[in-house]
Amino acid sequence: MICPFCAHNDDKVIDSRASDGGRVVRRRRQCLRCKRRFTTYERVEETARLTVIKRDGSREPFDREKILRGVQAACGKRPIPEDAKVALADAVEEEVYQEFDREAPSKAIGEKVMERLRHLDEVAFVRFASEHHQFQSAGEIAQQVKELEERPRDVKNQRPLFD
Repeated sequence: MICPFCAHNDDKVIDSRASDGGRVVRRRRQCLRCKRRFTTYERVEETARLTVIKRDGSREPFDREKILRGVQAACGKRPIPEDAKVALADAVEEEVYQEFDREAPSKAIGEKVMERLRHLDEVAFVRFASEHHQFQSAGEIAQQVKELEERPRDVKNQRPLFD
């Protein structure tokens, strides 16, 4: 590594730690010339980036942060912990990378977000669905709410079918 202070190209690693769930290695280094310390981060280079195909046919690189921003906007001031929103975005990202090789339609990504939001918070789900489906009337929103109310609820403490 080149020292950011003196531009010397000789250092030693003082400490290495995994961060960001093991996806990143953080290294503390010390320059052997000026003795100053600096931090570097190592990440796996993603050579096969995923491209999102938008509704209008345009393409752009997949961005997990866009999913998170959409979820945060849908949740608004709802009492949903931030870590639940981040976990939702992480789960959708993982599922998208497992299901698609190079290109993923934005519609499919939105459906995955909606499915998880439906279980997290119904109001956030309707908010997100109204943007994703581009509802044009209150009737379309009412129909979505009706379908939401008619779906079977998760039953807690349900006994298993077979003992």
